[in-house]
Amino acid sequence: MREHFPGIRLESWRNGRARWVGEIQPGEVCSVYEVRVDYRLRRAPKVHVLKPELERNSRDETVPHRYSDGSLCLYYPRHREWGPESAIAETIVPWTCEWLYYYELWQATGEWLGGGIHPEPAKPGAPRSTGVPVARPVTST
Repeated sequence: MREHFPGIRLESWRNGRARWVGEIQPGEVCSVYEVRVDYRLRRAPKVHVLKPELERNSRDETVPHRYSDGSLCLYYPRHREWGPESAIAETIVPWTCEWLYYYELWQATGEWLGGGIHPEPAKPGAPRSTGVPVARPVTST
């Protein structure tokens, strides 16, 4: 992680669980974000934005592509774009940068331009949706 993202440090590692915390900036003109990556062995990592707080856009729409716990939806698990053999520093963190880039565009335009699957909001009493939003991996330049 340190090699790819020197602003992110390992905060803890015990009992098969790791937590990294640090700052990333999706682009030169973008904001700096403090993020937390939580990983439990053989489970999908979870990424939360700690600062600044993610906000609704000018249309008062909730922030898209997030799970109910507030973690970012970075990929579609059914497509197996990430697995336990994947390096978090080469997948999850770059995908987080890309997600934040599209978040800033969404704030400016009101439209999510990052692609992905958009589940319909659940109706009261209806079973939960199985659709999961997704963003595409960042390509190196």
